[in-house]
Amino acid sequence: MTSDTPSFRAAQAAGYRHFAAQECADDPLYVAICLAVADSPELLELMLHAPGRQRRPNLLLAALHERILAGVPHGLAAYYPSVGGQRLPDAELPALLLDFARQQGDLLVRYLQTRSTQTNEIGRCAVLWPALQQIARLSGRPDLALLDFGSSAGLNLGVDGYHYDYGRFQLGAPAAPGRPQIRCEWLGDAPPLRADLGWRITRRLGLDLSPIDVSDDDAVRWLAACLWPHDRERALRLDQAVALARAAGHRVRRADDCIAEIEPWLDTLPAGVQPVLFNSWVLAYFPAEELARYQAEVGRLVRSRGLAWLSAESPSLRPTGLALPPTAPGASPHSLWSLVWRDRTEALAWSHPHGRWVQWLG
Repeated sequence: MTSDTPSFRAAQAAGYRHFAAQECADDPLYVAICLAVADSPELLELMLHAPGRQRRPNLLLAALHERILAGVPHGLAAYYPSVGGQRLPDAELPALLLDFARQQGDLLVRYLQTRSTQTNEIGRCAVLWPALQQIARLSGRPDLALLDFGSSAGLNLGVDGYHYDYGRFQLGAPAAPGRPQIRCEWLGDAPPLRADLGWRITRRLGLDLSPIDVSDDDAVRWLAACLWPHDRERALRLDQAVALARAAGHRVRRADDCIAEIEPWLDTLPAGVQPVLFNSWVLAYFPAEELARYQAEVGRLVRSRGLAWLSAESPSLRPTGLALPPTAPGASPHSLWSLVWRDRTEALAWSHPHGRWVQWLG
């Protein structure tokens, strides 16, 4: 554990203030909590318990939210819309937050030591669906095998079971009660996508260092805790996606070395199936040496085994040699979707990190 120093606290405080201004500015509660943590040496010291790469404000926010969702009786709950709270942030919040953190200190420390933020945001599936269709079209293979690398609970594996509303058109499964409906603003011209292409996912697997078991209510509560408390639409979608995942039983496997599992998975696939490796907002958590290893191994399998690599990450983590495409009005360079397949490397889309909008490029 890193020794507590004034410089550590100052760096953490700056991180929380940045998070309040740039990452959660649309959630008044989280803005207030981040600013309260930044001003509290005692709360900042909690982050000493988190591994270095996990010392992010959203981990503490999720840990606090999980305790609220678990029903811990405390005045702080009145601020959380996720449990029916309607109280707006006020001058009493910092003291209530500190008191709550002291009461729940042992569990908060355990969460910071052992957990990571895992939103498993299915809003990204609004971009994943047309990306998979593009791969089916390019490969000429309607049968796809999907490997979700860093899958969390594996909810992306249900991409073909969700309904997508882009405003001007709709894709995916038909709208139905209990089925997640994902709204996504489509920027620019409508794409040359065909509802009758007839592609399907015939094999699917999720790999993760610490997967979420959708049959475990406590584990699912952690997923819910990683959502912003005010975003009830995402919470409803999560509940619906978890219910579908429980019924479907998609395979999600824990692996200490997920990179080493990719080629053995390819060995299990029947002839004629197009394998697709998908990662989304995972690579930022890789140490530099593991990132280089992942990129090298995936590149080898693209060349030697016909793997299609679909990546949705920060543009700084785009495949080597890929130029940044321009953004359309209303878009911003947050999440770049790229495809590496055979001898081609191309940008497919810009999107919001949670799939609220997409600028299709493919």
